[in-house]
Amino acid sequence: MTASVPVPATRSETLTGKRRVAFASYVDENYLPGFLTLLRSLALTNPTVCEDFVVLYDDLQPASITEIRKLHPRIVMRRVVPERYDDFVKGDPENYLVRKAYFILDVFRIRDYDTVITLDTDMVVLGDLAELLRMRDGVGAVPQFLLDQSKLNSGLLVIQKDYLTDEFCARIDAVGTAGTYELDKHDQGILNALLAGTFIKIDPRYNFVKRRLSGDRSPGEEDVAILHFTGRHKPWNGGEHGYSGAEAAWQEYDLPHADFVERFLALPDEKHPDLLIHFGRHLVASEGRHDAVREVAEAYLAKGRYEDAVEILGRSPIPADESRSHELLGQALMATSRYEEATAHLLLSTAHAPAAARPFGRLANMAWVLGDNAASREYALAGLNADVSDRACRISYERAEAIAARPAEAGGPSEQLAHVAFYMERQGNAGDKILPETVRLCFGPDTGDRSWHSIHAHKLFDEAALERVNSRRGLVIGGGGLFIPDTSPNGNSAWQWNVPDRLLEKIDVPLAVFAVGYNAFDGQSYTRRRFEESLRLLVSKSAFFGLRNHGSVEKVRALLPAELQDRVLFQPCPTTVSRQLVPGWQDPVKRDDTVLINCAYDRAGLRFGHDYDHFLREMATAVRAIGKHAEVRYAAHALDDERFVFDLRREYGISMPVEPMYDFDTDQLRTAFARTKLVIGMRGHAGMIPFGCGTPIISLISHPKMAYFLSDIERPEWGVSVHDRNLGAILAERSIGILDNLSATVADVHGRQEALWKVTQDNVAKLKTVLG
Repeated sequence: MTASVPVPATRSETLTGKRRVAFASYVDENYLPGFLTLLRSLALTNPTVCEDFVVLYDDLQPASITEIRKLHPRIVMRRVVPERYDDFVKGDPENYLVRKAYFILDVFRIRDYDTVITLDTDMVVLGDLAELLRMRDGVGAVPQFLLDQSKLNSGLLVIQKDYLTDEFCARIDAVGTAGTYELDKHDQGILNALLAGTFIKIDPRYNFVKRRLSGDRSPGEEDVAILHFTGRHKPWNGGEHGYSGAEAAWQEYDLPHADFVERFLALPDEKHPDLLIHFGRHLVASEGRHDAVREVAEAYLAKGRYEDAVEILGRSPIPADESRSHELLGQALMATSRYEEATAHLLLSTAHAPAAARPFGRLANMAWVLGDNAASREYALAGLNADVSDRACRISYERAEAIAARPAEAGGPSEQLAHVAFYMERQGNAGDKILPETVRLCFGPDTGDRSWHSIHAHKLFDEAALERVNSRRGLVIGGGGLFIPDTSPNGNSAWQWNVPDRLLEKIDVPLAVFAVGYNAFDGQSYTRRRFEESLRLLVSKSAFFGLRNHGSVEKVRALLPAELQDRVLFQPCPTTVSRQLVPGWQDPVKRDDTVLINCAYDRAGLRFGHDYDHFLREMATAVRAIGKHAEVRYAAHALDDERFVFDLRREYGISMPVEPMYDFDTDQLRTAFARTKLVIGMRGHAGMIPFGCGTPIISLISHPKMAYFLSDIERPEWGVSVHDRNLGAILAERSIGILDNLSATVADVHGRQEALWKVTQDNVAKLKTVLG
């Protein structure tokens, strides 16, 4: 591809296998009141659920579409083609029920999702829909009530992508045109003719027909999740005698919009941030509702929309006793690099003694970011006095003590390279802990301060830092996934290095970006304009700009003007060639009879979506199978990673020994990975580090970077998506295959590594010339 052509960015879910789920309904003006109530009921009963909602329509008015959009932030309007069903309706084209029945069949023409859940517009949601969202097979439906249980009832369908195909649509058309179904059943007659009783049977509570509540019975007596008002009499057009209990349930959600929003914001449970923002952003600030303002601000922070959080919290003065609001505004201001204002609000928030440790921890971290170690120590101590168990304050205090005790650098400026990196704290992510040293090994065996001047990426790069850099031989930035928006948000660059443009412009020594990764998750975005401006300046200033996988190269090139795209090159993460870099490296003569597993839980919602229960169940299957061939142990890169061990024991009675790699030093980490037979890892460096040590790997793919790396080494079969329907069986089969052919697989790893080592050698040879 030439530099003048924009580079297409591969969709992340294509790489991770993450399921895209959507709801869908056919809506017209007749049933619009029912659909609006359906949307309200969905939000109020499932406030953590916010998937796309596809609206199939052919005659909705613009004002009706506006009303629909007010009730859901992710509406996808899709016009149907009435003429498609001319042959089906057989001279009855004006019959609304006939048209409605056929048009919902257009749901099978949707191609953008892995799972589509249809909801009829005469339904109301009364309970949790998590079970439907977790379904992964075939077409699910509720069997007909008091009729042939081998036949489905229409209204609710849970359709997997196997049926969202041109082939199945052709079968629908063929059966419909032939008229070989029950004429009075329309869409369900066609589907019954096609599925022939093979649909997955769903509990009747998810399509609970109204007539089961005759005699004015309440749906609360039956644990109803979705109530379906079948028949011609609907609650919005007068209802029907004998169904007062059912209709009362529907009327509970037939609310004026302002009342609905009030009720949603008053829900005590967790709410999806997109729903909070959509319903609350205009109402709460204008009315001075500080409790609701806080919730919406937290939603903005969760989505990485820091400027919006500042704006909504700053619309009106915050009362002095609203400590949580002051803390949130301080957090948002810090994330936008408005540090003086952030300090004022965080100090106000410490007035609430029971929760003072958290804002003191933020103050301690911000003081460190600004280079004030003494203030960082004092804030951390104040936080520990408020809560001696607060981990953030403990980390800040220990860091401040270590900085105060640190000896002067052994090397003179003219001997050193400056190195911007993420220098991980003790008990931090093991993979990040090893990165700075491994980058330095590419340039020579001395990784200490005689040859290197360390600059933590998260600290504000100020005039003093600029002076120190410009007195060195050059500047290296990397490695690791520094292009990520939320690990340490700042308003200067919108990625991990906290550098203002005006100071980046003033760097006058050679600058090399080395093995940095574009690390955004599925569903995660940058403050796009600020990030792109910083990125373009960085590329233009760089003598070398190397990213650690071709996927990152593709993503970053797509953000650059044509004249800069060719400057973005491939430089593998140096952890993948550790055997070539570590002085005196020797491959193990004998490996332990173990398999190490690692899982990750940061941003768990982005990693697993609705599939965590499926993942855990499938991993239990795999662990049992692999355990018959080797001892399965758990490699915890971070403290939060240990959740997998607890969940596996609680749900499936499987216990695993834990290797606390967050406590390992770099040599211990490499030794542990080099001595095992296989590493099954979800974190990027739970794959790259063992691979670099010559150990076979299988990646549990929940992030695009895992697929990027396997593509680079031309071994995609060494990965399996955490969402894969047959994850357990696939993982067990591939793991046992590697264990049975260990020598050949180790040799293959070595061969794959040679190609990465050649690229690294070529790049470093050029860089040594540039950096002197």
